[in-house]
Amino acid sequence: MRLHRLELTAFGPYPRPESVDFDELGADGLFLLHGDTGAGKTTLLDAVAFALFGRVPGARGDVKKLRCEYADPEVPTSVELELTVQSRRFRIVRSPEFDRPKKRGGGFTTQPAKASLTWLEGWDGEGITRIDDVARAVEDMLGMSYEQFFQVVLLPQGEFARFLRSDTAEREVLLEKLFGTERFLDVEKWFRDKRVVAGRVLEERRQGASELMHRVAEAAGEEPSFEPGWLESVLERLSLAVQEAEALSEETAGVADGADALLAQARVHADQIRRVRDAREMLARVEAADSASWFAERDAARRAIPVVPAFGEIAKFQQSYEFAVRDETRAAESLARLGYSGSSLREDAERHREEAGGLAELAAEAERQQADVRKLSVLKNSSYQVERRLLALNTELEVLPERVAQCRAQLDAAAEASARLEGLKARADAALALPEAGEALERTKKELHEAIDVHQKAKDVLQQVRHQRLENMAIELAAALKRGKPCAVCGSSSHPAPAQPMLGGVDAADEEEAAHDEQQALDRRNESERAAHAAELRIQACWEALGSDEPAFVVAEYRAALELARTKSQRQNEFVGLEAKSRELGAEKAKVEQDLVGLRTEHASLVTVVSERGARLDKARGEHEDVLTRRDHLLRLSKSLVELADRRAARDAALARVEEQQASVAALAADAGFPDVDAALSAARPAAKLQALDERIAAWERARATAAATLEELADVDPAAEVDLNEVTAQASSARAAASSAATGLARARAALARVGELAARLRAEWKSLEPLEASYAELAALTDVINGRGQNSKKMTLRSYVLAARLEEVAVAASARLHRMSQGRYSFVHSDSAGARGTRGGLNLDVLDDYSGRSRPAKTLSGGESFLASLSLALGLADVVANETGGALLDTLFVDEGFGTLDSDTLDIVMNTLDELRAGGRVVGLVSHVEELRQRIPTRLRVRKARSGSTLEVSLA
Repeated sequence: MRLHRLELTAFGPYPRPESVDFDELGADGLFLLHGDTGAGKTTLLDAVAFALFGRVPGARGDVKKLRCEYADPEVPTSVELELTVQSRRFRIVRSPEFDRPKKRGGGFTTQPAKASLTWLEGWDGEGITRIDDVARAVEDMLGMSYEQFFQVVLLPQGEFARFLRSDTAEREVLLEKLFGTERFLDVEKWFRDKRVVAGRVLEERRQGASELMHRVAEAAGEEPSFEPGWLESVLERLSLAVQEAEALSEETAGVADGADALLAQARVHADQIRRVRDAREMLARVEAADSASWFAERDAARRAIPVVPAFGEIAKFQQSYEFAVRDETRAAESLARLGYSGSSLREDAERHREEAGGLAELAAEAERQQADVRKLSVLKNSSYQVERRLLALNTELEVLPERVAQCRAQLDAAAEASARLEGLKARADAALALPEAGEALERTKKELHEAIDVHQKAKDVLQQVRHQRLENMAIELAAALKRGKPCAVCGSSSHPAPAQPMLGGVDAADEEEAAHDEQQALDRRNESERAAHAAELRIQACWEALGSDEPAFVVAEYRAALELARTKSQRQNEFVGLEAKSRELGAEKAKVEQDLVGLRTEHASLVTVVSERGARLDKARGEHEDVLTRRDHLLRLSKSLVELADRRAARDAALARVEEQQASVAALAADAGFPDVDAALSAARPAAKLQALDERIAAWERARATAAATLEELADVDPAAEVDLNEVTAQASSARAAASSAATGLARARAALARVGELAARLRAEWKSLEPLEASYAELAALTDVINGRGQNSKKMTLRSYVLAARLEEVAVAASARLHRMSQGRYSFVHSDSAGARGTRGGLNLDVLDDYSGRSRPAKTLSGGESFLASLSLALGLADVVANETGGALLDTLFVDEGFGTLDSDTLDIVMNTLDELRAGGRVVGLVSHVEELRQRIPTRLRVRKARSGSTLEVSLA
């Protein structure tokens, strides 16, 4: 890789366009970037890194603020780098995300990041304009990631000084980034996961075997035991128990059957004796019953049936008469309360009705008088309400202009938010898509790892099949031989001993099938790689859209703008409504003032009319409150008189119906044969009781017939005989219980034997299948411990640490050659792979061998100048090893950033001689320093000057 030209605008401390011609600067192979501290020397290296990878090294890359604060807001930030890699010359142009003034309106808008790659020589392909495609093309050509580039091409001395003094864990982090040993970490994890899975399977199988043993012991009713022969002894004891139970069951079953036959005979005889005794007792009770009175009571009740409902009608008529008397009493009391004392009810009612009719015309005037009085109150209240409304309108008209101005301001803010909404939505969508994109990336990476494992296994199978086929090719050729035909290999037509087919051999079809499986696994792996790459591009696109803002801030900003933009229509309607309301309130105020004058005029005229009408009505009302009250009194009096006359007529009619019904009931009782009504009512029975009499008589007749039939059927049975069922039943129950217990014992013994036999077979099979699993797990566990730095691993080094230790040993060898020369033979690096104190892992120990004392000592004990020499040697050695490791492009350009101020003159000479060696073969070395002595030693090719409004470049050639 060789740099040709760098141009930057509004980048870092440089507000104006600046350019650096590396071809001219590196004509001698060594040049110096000189300037005061803070002038922006390192920014030039940051510009190179940003052009290539879109980011800058070290802590400066975490800030993500690359635009110059002194630049004109209208000038865009950009970096242009022209370089040659692998004989291909191209130009890269990048712009970071920055805020620029809006083209319309005030404020700023975010300008997204951009990148482009244009081919100049050595390649005819089209240019690239996507940020992720540019980054991928640069990494492919350089053959290294941005972390490796920052360590190999840009040598930051401070980081290597920390590397010298760091512990094993910190060194491991840096070396892992440089040499890409993540795959070995995956191998360690794969073995650990494999052991966990195998251990879980083995433990489950062990647990299953233990559960089977406990189930065998539970089924056999014994305690489990790991003694040899325990299972066979259990089966033998169970078989003997089954034989004993069979013999006992046959014996008890015969005894139980004989006892059951005797019990059945005794029960039949006892039942016959009981039936004869019950029949004799029933016949005696039937003959002693008073059946004649039952028949007489039933006949009298049937004759009294017509009298009862007729008598009930008397009570209804009597109740109607009592109601009529109460109604008459209430009507008389109501009439007395009205002050009536006469006796001609209907004549007096007609007279009072005529008198009320004469007051009808004055009653209408009284109603109008009441309506007008109410209207006066309404007019007074309306005038009050109109006056209050007029006062409210005046108050509202005073504050309305301020509300209109406030609504106008809110409308302007909503309009501005609506204009910004589209840009904010794109950034918010990117922020919301980040979690899902992260999950997709993790998922695709996991699928990629699985696809790689599957493909590797399929590839191994294919190689094994091909190897087996080659080994057995003689068998395949022998199968194609025909009698009398020449051999395709030796040409002979006789085949005395052709190879014979063997069990498990493979042929062309097996190889083709294995190749097909391997191709399918490869296709799946490629597809998984594309999916993982697409997921990475999606995350990168999201971050490019977000820029330097946090996702939560972007989403909150968009939601706030969206909420404000949604109120635009509402604010517009409110503004239009307030203007319309202002016009409406003015018109309403004029109308209200006019209504108030009309109400006051109408109230004055109505007062006069009410006063004149009231004088006439006072004369006509008499002793009553008003004319309407007097007219209403006369009408109510007339109505009460008519009502009392009607109630007296109804009372007389009800009394006549009661007397008529009493005579009818007496006639019905005489026709039924009773001396009077009371006798008939005494003989009457309710329907339920009458039905009960019928059922009692029918039951008496059935009982007498049943008892007689039973005595006739069992005439030869002696009722005095006795049968003892308890003794016979006890004997049969005891025999049957013994037989049942024996049968149950036999069934349990047989079930236990069958269950234990089944479980025993499963337990033997499980023990046998556990043997290879135990051996396989022991082997896997031991290998996993070794790979992860435990067990038989005496170095206590994991596989990843072992690989890093090997790389560090190469770095130490390469760095020692330069350190030994720069320190005039005093110092060299010493690498150790021994374990640390108290059994901690080793492999990354790096000390310095002091030739003066012949002993190694920690790098922390070196002085400032010695630390710089060691750091520079380590950086250069690491650069060589990483370049060889990555197999990337030849690094023709190298930068060394600061650290020279700690060296004396003699040591500086040695360092310069070492750097001169790096120029061999056309290599260009750029030094970045503010040390004045370097300026005297190296002709100044590029000087950085700090200006008041930023930094500028002054180029002076030797």
